[in-house]
Amino acid sequence: MIWYRRNAAVTSLVDTATSAANTAGSMAGSVAGVAGSVAGAAVSGAGSVAGAAVSGAGSMAGAVLQPLVFDPLRRLQQGSGHDGSINDADRLWVAVDGMGGDFAPGPILEGCLRAVELLPLRVRFVAEEAPLNQAVAAMGLQQELAVALDRNLIQIIPSGPSVGMDEEATVVRKKRDASINMAMDLVKGGQATAVYSAGNSGAVMASAIFRLGRLKGIDRPAIGALFPTRDPEQQVLVLDVGANMDCKATYLHQWALLGNIYSRDVLQVKQPRIGLVNIGEEDCKGNELCLKTYPLLAAEQRFVFAGNCEGRDVLSGEFDVVVCDGFTGNVLLKFLESVGSVLLDVIKEELPRGRRGKVGSAFLINNLRRIKKRLDHAEHGGALLLGVDGVCVIGHGSSKALSVLSALRLAHSAANHGVMANLHALSASAPVVD
Repeated sequence: MIWYRRNAAVTSLVDTATSAANTAGSMAGSVAGVAGSVAGAAVSGAGSVAGAAVSGAGSMAGAVLQPLVFDPLRRLQQGSGHDGSINDADRLWVAVDGMGGDFAPGPILEGCLRAVELLPLRVRFVAEEAPLNQAVAAMGLQQELAVALDRNLIQIIPSGPSVGMDEEATVVRKKRDASINMAMDLVKGGQATAVYSAGNSGAVMASAIFRLGRLKGIDRPAIGALFPTRDPEQQVLVLDVGANMDCKATYLHQWALLGNIYSRDVLQVKQPRIGLVNIGEEDCKGNELCLKTYPLLAAEQRFVFAGNCEGRDVLSGEFDVVVCDGFTGNVLLKFLESVGSVLLDVIKEELPRGRRGKVGSAFLINNLRRIKKRLDHAEHGGALLLGVDGVCVIGHGSSKALSVLSALRLAHSAANHGVMANLHALSASAPVVD
C-alpha cells in the first residue's frame, strides 16, 4: 500500500481525476481501451491510465497536492517586469558576446531571441559572421532572427577572431576585435547598459578590467553568484566564486561592500546581512585570511556583519551576502551545480516500483521538477562581475538558451536598478584603504 491508499481526501481526488480523464478520453477519442473502475482508494488498470487520469485533472490535483513553490528568480523577474506586453521605449540595450561558450554562437543567439520577447531589452549581438550564419541555418532560426532584426530588437555586429575557451586570459590584449572586447566597448561607449558573455571567464574579467576599468577603491573585481536558500523567495549572493584564487583580507572587505550595495539595490533586501565563509562561528576560528578579515568586517559601519558563515549555513537564509576567496567560492559553486541532478536521481531510485509506484510518481513529478528548477544553475544563468565600471554578467561555459535568458534577466535587473550609480557613490565618498 502506498500512502494515498489510507488518505480519504486523496482517494476521493484520485476517483474524481480518473473519472474526469475517462470522460475526456471517450469524448476526444484519444484514449482507447480504458477499462475497470475505481473502488475505494484502489486504482485499477495500467499505470499509463492512472497517469492520464492525473494529467486530465492536473490543475485540480496540483491545487491539492502540490505546495506553492516560487521561481528562484522571482525577485529578479519582478525587477524586469514582464506582464505580457512591453513598451519599446522601456527597452535597454545589452551587449552579448555571441562567440563565448562551449556551444556558441547558436544557443547563445537562441537565448537572446527568447529574451527580447520576454524582457524589456534589446540585444547587440557580437559574433563572427561565418560561424553565426552556419549556426542560424543549422538551428532553423532564420525566420525568427529576421523578425527580431526587422523590429530592431536585435542587431548583429560582426567581430574578428574570438577568444577560445582554452586560451590564456591575456590574449584579449592581442585580439582587439574579438567579440568579448567589442561587447565591452559597447558598454564603455554607452551603446549598451550591460554586457553578457559565457566565454572564458578569465578573458572576460581581463577584458572588463582593460576596457571598462576598475571602480575606484576596488583592488580586485570579484565574481558574485546567486545561490538558492531554503526560502524560495530569497537568494544569497556569494563572492568571489572564481576570479581570485589567492586573496587578501582587504579584498574580502571590498567585496562585502560591493555585495551589500548589490543585494540592497537589485535584490531589494532592506538591510543585507553579510557573512564570512569559515569553518566555525567563533571569531578565533579559521585560516590566516579569515582571522585577518573578521575584524575588518566587524568594524565596518556601512553594512551589517552577521558573523562567520559555516558551509551548512550558506543556503540557510540567515545571510544575504557571503564573502570568501575565489578557490573556496568556486568549490561551493561547482558542488551546488551537482546537487539538483544528484538529488533527483536519489529520489527516483527510492520511489516504489510497479504500477502503484507510477501512480505515486505522477503526483510527485511536478514537485520534483520544481525542486530541480530551484537548484539548477541554468535557472540563475550567470554570475556578476562586481568591481568593474559597468554591469557585466559571466555565464557558465555550457550555457544554452535557458541560461542565456536567465543571465540577460539578471543583467537587465542590475542595469535597470541603477546599481552602478550607487557603486560610484561608494567609491567617491568612502574609498577603501588598505
